[in-house]
Amino acid sequence: MRAARLINLVLLLQSRGSMTAAELSKELEVSERTVYRDVVELSAAGVPVYASQGRAGGYQLVDGYRTRLTGLSRAEAEALFLAGLPGPARELGLSEPARTAQLKVLAALPPGLRDASSIAGQRFHLDAPGWFHDPETPPVLGELAQAVWQDLELIMRYRRRDEVERTVEPYGLVLKNGVWYLVGRVGESLRSYRVDRIVEVAPTGRTFERDPGFDLPAFWAARAVEFVRQMLREEITIRLSPDGLRLLRFAVEEVAVQEAKAEEPDADGWTRVRLPVESLDVAYTYMLRLGPEVEVLAPASLRARISEAAGRTSELYR
Repeated sequence: MRAARLINLVLLLQSRGSMTAAELSKELEVSERTVYRDVVELSAAGVPVYASQGRAGGYQLVDGYRTRLTGLSRAEAEALFLAGLPGPARELGLSEPARTAQLKVLAALPPGLRDASSIAGQRFHLDAPGWFHDPETPPVLGELAQAVWQDLELIMRYRRRDEVERTVEPYGLVLKNGVWYLVGRVGESLRSYRVDRIVEVAPTGRTFERDPGFDLPAFWAARAVEFVRQMLREEITIRLSPDGLRLLRFAVEEVAVQEAKAEEPDADGWTRVRLPVESLDVAYTYMLRLGPEVEVLAPASLRARISEAAGRTSELYR
């Protein structure tokens, strides 16, 4: 940790030219006293760090000095691909390698390009979790990340209605709307598990050979579509106004819209649609979103619920 901090200090000075003790303290997340001690150690080790006085003063490297420590380690190279995702990188325990990798890249760039990182950071930012949702980092996420990196087989206890135990080959981790999922091989099949439902993991001491043809993004895209499709166990029949037809994709799941069967519009411009839904309770919520732009035709029980809701709404505004 200390050696990595000293390297980062040199890389910061090499990439930025001059920095005060306060600025270095903030970047390295240590006290200014620690910065002073680190500078003394670097000087004693032969790194030409010197302090300049005045308003624009600070610590600098002797002009022309270039560190030879800019080669990326494997962990830093892998973490570099998560450099644009500071939150997930931190949750995976990779914030330090990612930061060091970024500094090494910046130090290797010519002076005219060193502001590229800050310019991009000022213009683009990824906020993965949805609104009104501040998920906690699952306790086992760091262990899972290490197992994924190193292809380590795990014994996993997973919470459903009751706890089950599985031996899993962890292939990858996916962050979906602020929730982490583990994709792993159990027996002969690939499965996905919510990480916040994994109670405990323990390495078996064995590594596994992953399928070289496995494509995590492609697997997840297919599994996500299939997951939603399997949930669509009911079907309702509705009539939609032109506005309702346009708004349908904002009111229901995209897969449901793709699976819907629509007829030609009638003389009034309304379209009859057979729409798959997860349940009639979910369908009731969907139809309320569309308001007067939809008429429920079947089943009769759902039509009656919407009619009753419309009546109560009418009474409120009468």
